Amino acid sequence: MSQVENRKVALVTGAASGVGLAVARQLAETGFDLCLVDVDANGLEQAEKQVVELGAKALVQVVDLAVPDACTTVVSATVKAFARLDALCNVAAVMLPGHSTEVSVTAFQTTLAVNLSAPFFLAQAAIPHLLEVDGAIVNVASAVGVTAQAYNAAYCASKAGLIHMTKSLAMEYISQSIRINAVAPGGMMTPLAMNMAALQGADPKIMGRTTPLRGLVEVKDVAEMVVLLATDAGRGYHGACVVIDKGMCAG
Repeated sequence: MSQVENRKVALVTGAASGVGLAVARQLAETGFDLCLVDVDANGLEQAEKQVVELGAKALVQVVDLAVPDACTTVVSATVKAFARLDALCNVAAVMLPGHSTEVSVTAFQTTLAVNLSAPFFLAQAAIPHLLEVDGAIVNVASAVGVTAQAYNAAYCASKAGLIHMTKSLAMEYISQSIRINAVAPGGMMTPLAMNMAALQGADPKIMGRTTPLRGLVEVKDVAEMVVLLATDAGRGYHGACVVIDKGMCAG
């Protein structure tokens, strides 16, 4: 079997920008071929060019992960294209902050659909393939899934749920070779954060309670941990949630 045929394969959601793109690039550098998933077609086109330049083969899937069937579709497409799946990296997320009395049904349901339901349905479809190759699932949660943030009830709930879902799946597969872990970053300078408009009427003192005293977390540091957990280097981790927040959750 040739070296090309031995390349591992990862499915990365949210791959058009931010942490997802950083994860995809590092996996390509590590020797993975990639299925890149996002709703941003233009961003995915650029992401594809970048990972191909790094030596990876790439499959692009422009889908809305809020639709459960799309999760099954992208896993099937990945396995069809590459004949294997070694890692599922659930990075895609939406954040729609607001005063809780004003949050719409659509905003709440979309947040849970993308941040919590999609990782579950992707995992559900991917696990049979991952079991064949001693693969890994890495869910990108958030430090605000560990310590709450005001005006962000849906996002906090989705990330807290993702952390606990990770642990539940890890316990279910404790006797098998698959590894299932989460990473919980603190505040980062990503397109998700930069495009966030200031919330009118928000109390700055309350918001300041989750402001990291040591500054923002580097996207590169989070991506490196995701890749570690997705590869054999993370063989000692299972059911873990690695918090990368520069001490925000310490007290």
